[in-house]
Amino acid sequence: MSTKRTFFPHKKKRVKKFGFRSRTKSKKGRLVLKRRSLKGRKKLIP
Repeated sequence: MSTKRTFFPHKKKRVKKFGFRSRTKSKKGRLVLKRRSLKGRKKLIP
């Protein structure tokens, strides 16, 4: 018996979870954006 793949990418799911607007909604998400901009990331969201 082989194990199945665990990663099945979906664009909608990804955006809902890790998108810019979802990050700005929560306090922790805003902190993530702030931290990444202070670090000098070119992209704030992956």
